[in-house]
Amino acid sequence: MGKNAGITNRSARRDYFILETIEAGLELRGSEVKSIRAGKASLAEGFARIDGNEIFLYQMHISPYEYSDQRDYNPVRPRKLLLHRREIDYLISKISQKGLALVPLQLYFKQGLVKVELAVAKGKKAYDKREAIKRKEAQRDIEKAKRFKR
Repeated sequence: MGKNAGITNRSARRDYFILETIEAGLELRGSEVKSIRAGKASLAEGFARIDGNEIFLYQMHISPYEYSDQRDYNPVRPRKLLLHRREIDYLISKISQKGLALVPLQLYFKQGLVKVELAVAKGKKAYDKREAIKRKEAQRDIEKAKRFKR
């Protein structure tokens, strides 16, 4: 089965150079899954960090499901990522390099399970961001000129 449309982290591709991606499961509560299905989640400030021999996703906001008990609910609680041991070891070796981070790119459903697409990424400097914007604007101008030329 393919990926269903989900929640994306649009700022990640703008602020980071994506070196490689990996798919991971998420340990969630039932009401959190329903909120994600309803599209009430945000990855904008999310990041993954290694704690001991496990990887957790921090600052990912999942709004409380409106029909569930919300008394002790924390929308930005750390959520454990479900990965095989060899994948965790591989990511630990990658992230130990200076300047690399684990950033969530996308949250989606695959065969009824919530998956997160993580990226091993390197932060962009301000001049890299400006250069990317200039390139995008130049490409947009070229496309516009092609349309009007016809």
